[in-house]
Amino acid sequence: MSSVYNKKMQTKDQLIQLLCELVNVKSITGTSDEVTMANKIVQKLADLRYYQDYPEYLQLHTTGDGRYYVMALAKKENIKKTIVMVSHFDVVNVEDYGMWKEEAFQPEKLKALMKSRIEEYSEEVQQHLESEDWLFGRGTMDMKAGLALQMSLLEKAALGEFDGNLVLLAVPDEEVNSEGMRKAVPTLLRLAQQYNLEYELILNSEPMFTQYPGDTNQYLYTGTIGKVMPGYLAYGKESHVGEPLSGLNANLMTSLITSELELNTQFCEACGDQISPPPTNLIQKDIKLDYSVQIPHRAVTLFNLFLFEKPLESVVKELLAVGKRVANQIESVYQQRANSYARLHGQEKSERSVGVSVLSFEQLRNYAMQTFGVTKVQEMEQKIYAEADLQLYGDRDLTIKIVDEYAILCKDLSPMIVLFFAPPYYPAVGDHDHPLVKMLTENLKNYAEKQHDIPLKKIRYYNGISDLSYVNLKEDLTSLGFYTNNVPVWDITYSIPIYEMKQLNVPVLNVGPVGRDPHQQTERLHATYAFTTLKDMVEHLLDAAFDHSGREDN
Repeated sequence: MSSVYNKKMQTKDQLIQLLCELVNVKSITGTSDEVTMANKIVQKLADLRYYQDYPEYLQLHTTGDGRYYVMALAKKENIKKTIVMVSHFDVVNVEDYGMWKEEAFQPEKLKALMKSRIEEYSEEVQQHLESEDWLFGRGTMDMKAGLALQMSLLEKAALGEFDGNLVLLAVPDEEVNSEGMRKAVPTLLRLAQQYNLEYELILNSEPMFTQYPGDTNQYLYTGTIGKVMPGYLAYGKESHVGEPLSGLNANLMTSLITSELELNTQFCEACGDQISPPPTNLIQKDIKLDYSVQIPHRAVTLFNLFLFEKPLESVVKELLAVGKRVANQIESVYQQRANSYARLHGQEKSERSVGVSVLSFEQLRNYAMQTFGVTKVQEMEQKIYAEADLQLYGDRDLTIKIVDEYAILCKDLSPMIVLFFAPPYYPAVGDHDHPLVKMLTENLKNYAEKQHDIPLKKIRYYNGISDLSYVNLKEDLTSLGFYTNNVPVWDITYSIPIYEMKQLNVPVLNVGPVGRDPHQQTERLHATYAFTTLKDMVEHLLDAAFDHSGREDN
């Protein structure tokens, strides 16, 4: 069949054309174009003769919120060994392109426009604009090039050119909540049962990320970094601005929390030679709805915290310790400034003082139930969900609203700091010690060096965050409970498929293209590497994986 079949996705030129078609679809997360993108992928694959013969192997599944993910199987008769290729087709918005928002999705036009103002860019970008090897545009690097490559590999598998089965899983929403991947995991299990598949490896093709400014190394990853979003709600004491020392400003409280946690390297983890990035603030605001001369007595601060191997139980305890240290700082700062103000009035010191309690959300909810009764608390939560416009609100705003309402209900505990977590949650996955992963990484490193003169470097954790987080779960379920019990919306508007992830439990690898500046106006892809060098290396990787599986069968 392959000898007479006119292949559509194999040459560099074919893949560049395919990539441009994919980039042309403005599949920004949360827009209707995510649906357009899913249909586009299905349409391209449906043109292959294989899926005309086996249409049941090309599937479009709903995420339940109006979006879809694509699952396509290329199956070899009487073979169980299967590799799953994962990619996402959503992209971040294009506000950074200014007047070139439309051209951001048209690589050729965008490159011409950028070249017309080439002097505005760095020397490296100028060199890439002058080169035919580089494509510019939103999604070229992150990650439609990886998707195009995987569609190419699927075409080869459909023609019987691998000694095993391939599954392509292309999902929406990776850039925000990974709704697509979280919904796809149970479907992967059902697919395996329906077609008698044994998943050997899950392969992602997210692009390589630099480890430091000026980094030109090329990497392969044996896992993906974890992420949680801890937040602190500060409830101070209300007061008129004319009597500020009669109250406690929550903005002071959250500013001290942010000062304590922002870029705090005590939260960095070392794993081999890799160091996780320090935490950084994502949201900090007071919760006053309108302007008034009442001081803000409720405020919130929310952080990005990366994880490698640290148990969630330890994370919660360390974050509570931050809250307690800051509570002591707040009490000290307030006392010092109250005394200073008292001296201005001829007094030796102020009689005013504050005491700040620190609780987890779980502790706050338990207190509310014990004090006001389960029925009252449930009615309060039901009212919040009933009144919230979930399309506009989102899980993070809803989380903050719930914690705020609990704090208002339990204001007798104030001043207080409440630790909670907001979605999303990306579990860390590290398979560097898995026998198959160790064999494949060494094999690919040797092949890349010998065949392409490329010294690939193996890194344990992909640092760009990826959907590989949901294909197995390393976290102990007891430790996980320390996290989930402090996520107000858990199992209501947000969850991850914990038990399915435990059941799937497949090792992972990420081998992707070279690009630069993801999520920036200068996002770009080295097309020659992606569709010539990388394509050859990933084909070799698949051959090695299936060959290894075949030997194990014997």
